[in-house]
Amino acid sequence: MLPSKVKLVEVGPRDGLQNEKQIVPTATKIELIERLADAGLRAIEATSFVSPKWVPQMEDNSAVMLGIKRHPGTGYPVLTPNLQGFNAAVQAGATEVAIFGSASESFSRKNINCSIAESLKRFEPIVSAASELEIPVRGYVSCVVGCPYEGAIAPEQAASVARTLFDMGCYEVSLGDTIGVGYPASIQRMIEACTRVVPIAKLAGHYHDTYGMAIANIHASLQLGMAVFDSSIAGLGGCPYAKGASGNVATEDVVYLLDGLGIETGIDLLSLVEVGAWISAKLGRSNKSRVGQALRSEAE
Repeated sequence: MLPSKVKLVEVGPRDGLQNEKQIVPTATKIELIERLADAGLRAIEATSFVSPKWVPQMEDNSAVMLGIKRHPGTGYPVLTPNLQGFNAAVQAGATEVAIFGSASESFSRKNINCSIAESLKRFEPIVSAASELEIPVRGYVSCVVGCPYEGAIAPEQAASVARTLFDMGCYEVSLGDTIGVGYPASIQRMIEACTRVVPIAKLAGHYHDTYGMAIANIHASLQLGMAVFDSSIAGLGGCPYAKGASGNVATEDVVYLLDGLGIETGIDLLSLVEVGAWISAKLGRSNKSRVGQALRSEAE
């Protein structure tokens, strides 16, 4: 039975923009976040408190957080890979943070220069500090079905990392098909392994569209009762450390699917399509949302 309601976590302003080669003006980032909130999104990943040496695009993280007009009932989570980033995020007014581990040993070493076990250990002080301040922490697991260096990842490996993050105190764990190699059967096998150790209500899907399977994977996940998904306006994004990883699934395409299934999101699709067209034009790139392209061409 499909869920009656789904929460979408919009990752465009962070995951979507971090790979852009040209630095996006702070004012554009702030306007994007505010437009997304106006369209009905209630969880918008705003920025990342990482070293600008690694991700120059996110150097204006504090300015973005201090500049947005916060929409009532909307969360603006930020990525905090270490305690220094967490403290900076709190100073900038963050009320929710996210941490990220990997289901692939090789990817963990290439991405954050340490083993899976070491990376998870590093997060303990963040979760502890967040707990003291009553700041919720969301966990991400990357490469849950495939890795650019190792190939296929065993479902049990993804489940092990998800369980560690959940046991550590993450209120929700997002399962990321970082290079987009998953297909419905492999995604379902991975989710089934994860639900043996973490309740389905505490899991989210984060699927990249490299092979055009993201929408099919979301539908397969819905069938197992998953009701939270990450998506990116206009299909923006990729991963700077995952060769060949194309963008996240487009938020417009996900909302079109959910509307068609009669699943409530609280998001206005036509408003969303306008936001996708606007940010694509601002970035000088084509809109990766198939639904966005179709609805815009119908309106012309």
